[in-house]
Amino acid sequence: MRRNKGWKLAAGVVALSLAAAACGGDDGGSDSSSTEAPATECAETTPVKLQLQWFTQAQFAGYFAAIDQGYYAAQCLDVTIVEGGVDIVPQQQLADGAVDFALSWVPKALASREAGADIVNIAQVFQRSGTLQVSFKDSGITSPADFAGKKIGNWGYGNEFEIFAALTKAGLDPAADVELVQQQFDMAALLAGDIDAAEAMTYNEYAQVLEAVNPETGELYTADDFNVVSYEEEGVGMLQDAIWASGERLADEAYRATAVKFVAASIQGWAYCRDNAQACADIVVSKGSKLGASHQLWQMNEVNKLIWPAAGGAGMIDSAAWERTATLAQETKNLEGSTVLTAAPDAEAYTNDIVTEALALLDELGVDTKGEGFAPIEVTLNVGGA
Repeated sequence: MRRNKGWKLAAGVVALSLAAAACGGDDGGSDSSSTEAPATECAETTPVKLQLQWFTQAQFAGYFAAIDQGYYAAQCLDVTIVEGGVDIVPQQQLADGAVDFALSWVPKALASREAGADIVNIAQVFQRSGTLQVSFKDSGITSPADFAGKKIGNWGYGNEFEIFAALTKAGLDPAADVELVQQQFDMAALLAGDIDAAEAMTYNEYAQVLEAVNPETGELYTADDFNVVSYEEEGVGMLQDAIWASGERLADEAYRATAVKFVAASIQGWAYCRDNAQACADIVVSKGSKLGASHQLWQMNEVNKLIWPAAGGAGMIDSAAWERTATLAQETKNLEGSTVLTAAPDAEAYTNDIVTEALALLDELGVDTKGEGFAPIEVTLNVGGA
């Protein structure tokens, strides 16, 4: 990555030209301020590639908003967002040098780091886990202990770690006490009755059942039709979406400076989405999301709940949550009896140094990075998420 010769000058211009603007309005959310995109002159821009861990959707709205609102450009960054998919491992893309930064769930990335990938968590965007297990009300499944003797869906690809942790905590043997079923990345198997409980994210698959028509009533299903087990509430939630950087390249002054600016502009994008949920849902739809407009607004609202409020500032890595994730990854066994990690991650696996500098920069710009007054909005889902 080439050194941005004009970044110090540009940062000064940004600090002087960015004005705090009250946001929220009809979107609800906090009464805190965001920032408008400034007119910034850069002697040179730094190209940056960000690898997503899934397809374009509001799970990543803050990064799309940072492009749309000019926050990356204000930091003299030319950011390209690389879409993910089933067969793409973001942290490996980063380790291989194909991208400059990557988004990944912490346990997955730590497993890659233990296998030799020199990657470092530099900003913990999602502060809470959004993973659920959803079942019909008449299944009687209200806790992980009720998984016994049931068909429990999971996606695999490292998304099943919290399920195994919940089973272990409930005293169940995943190899003998439940029937684990490979689930597609949708809720079709649950709705068809092929499984008893389906893995879901609060911001995605759970909405899919609420967008489906109940054949008995001809109306959309409601939350009253389902039971939901939250792994966060069960105490086995693991840290999810984080920004990962190359450990080797962080030793380079230019890359480190870029990391600070990238994290700052990204958090600024998330702050904008906190206060402008509808606008960010619209941005994602305009970028070619395959999911509908009401689904994206639901997703934006639910993702905001995973980020805000952020007591220590958005992106700060909470040591207790980190230790919980690392401990669960070392203690939870899969069907073969193996654990996600064989040893505790080393001290260099994460750093708050980058995000601390990024938050200080945003404080100078008047950006609210804690969102203490955040309140979610009400979202009405349409059939199929249209």
